[in-house]
Amino acid sequence: MAISLQKGQRISLEKNGSSLTRMCVGVNWGAISKKGFFGGSKKEAVDLDASVGIFDANGQLLDTVYFGSLKSKCSGVMHSGDDLTGDMDGDDGLDNEVISVDLTKINPKAATIGFVLNSFRGQDFKDIPFASIRIYEGTPTSVESIFATLDLANDSTFAGKVSMIMAKLYKKGNEWKFHSIGEATADKKLENTLQAFAKNHL
Repeated sequence: MAISLQKGQRISLEKNGSSLTRMCVGVNWGAISKKGFFGGSKKEAVDLDASVGIFDANGQLLDTVYFGSLKSKCSGVMHSGDDLTGDMDGDDGLDNEVISVDLTKINPKAATIGFVLNSFRGQDFKDIPFASIRIYEGTPTSVESIFATLDLANDSTFAGKVSMIMAKLYKKGNEWKFHSIGEATADKKLENTLQAFAKNHL
């Protein structure tokens, strides 16, 4: 499934007659270079936080997976752990935080899974080197097929923002579908970003 989605596009997770069941959202970013007092430069650590809200068909929040709670109650969603700095020595090509989803283990009451991103220290997305998101089929250690990317560092719609709604998985009948959203918000905290997701995307 070699698909490159733009913001706002939707796809079915059907593949060759069967449903895709394992996918990941990976976020990669670098530390910010600042000029030193006596010339040269120093690195300022960046803490981006990828999180997930799991909602039922009535829009009620069933569970939240984030740096303080790395696994959903049914183990269908897992977080790789909190990265507090970003890549300090340039882009190593690896995701700093990964959220993995196994739809075969997800809470049967779940109808929508929302993926959001917050800049914990309030650092502007446009100032964060090579900040990007990729959403792919596979596991944190095995990227099988990337089907959506979002470029935070070079997309002008993210300038001046510190949080965003990345994407959602949603159930239509018995089939899961994927919606690439890429919508920056003015929210400062995870709970507010999830409220914005619930208001605008459920």
